[in-house]
Amino acid sequence: MKMLIDADGCPVVDISIKVAKMFNIDVTLICDTSHSINKEGANTILMPKGKDSVDFELVNRVEKGDIVVTQDYGLATMVLAKMGNAINQNGLIYNNDNIDQLLLSRHISSKIRNSRGRVKGPKKRQREDDIKFEQNLINLCKTLIK
Repeated sequence: MKMLIDADGCPVVDISIKVAKMFNIDVTLICDTSHSINKEGANTILMPKGKDSVDFELVNRVEKGDIVVTQDYGLATMVLAKMGNAINQNGLIYNNDNIDQLLLSRHISSKIRNSRGRVKGPKKRQREDDIKFEQNLINLCKTLIK
């Protein structure tokens, strides 16, 4: 098992590395050249800038049982299809019961924006979000390592 992080703009890279270290899980950060990130305790794969280049690299590397940290619903769907585990930066664990609703919500928001409407953006990140993410990631790791 390994942990792959969609590191472009990910606010929980350090927490993810800390938790992975607790469970002896190898961590790979995947980012594009505009977000070059090097962290102790993780390997970094740098991809050329381009629409979805990081996502495609991550999907090509994920294997059954791996953990992926991403806020991208589309990427989470592909991870689930490959029998991987996906969690977002707020601690939501994506699964087959919630992914369809999340994709539908994204689609509706996109249609509203394309028709020049406005949708509410995410609220400002709070310390509680980091705490919830860390606890849910720890619980996910415990479940997978049994």
